[in-house]
Amino acid sequence: MSIARIIWAVSLLAAIVLAFVNTGYDGTILAILGLLSGWFLDHDHRRGVIIAAIFLMMGGATALNGIVGVGEHLGAILASLGAVFGGASVMAIVRTLFER
Repeated sequence: MSIARIIWAVSLLAAIVLAFVNTGYDGTILAILGLLSGWFLDHDHRRGVIIAAIFLMMGGATALNGIVGVGEHLGAILASLGAVFGGASVMAIVRTLFER
């Protein structure tokens, strides 16, 4: 298992846990994990991550809120995942600018 997969797995796990637990530093933790995930992002996957971040931040994370019982929890998880993808997108954009 590569370090990139480990960092993405930790980011996903943190997004799930922090959707239910409030540490006061949730945004900071997710942003740092997103930046780390973006650093190890392959060039082929950068566009997809940027599109996913835009979708989740523009309201896609709330699409499942209507499901009775679990919808709010799924929406919170997707919102946290959107923060990770947002950080990864920023790092992907910065790396692309420096590579050109």
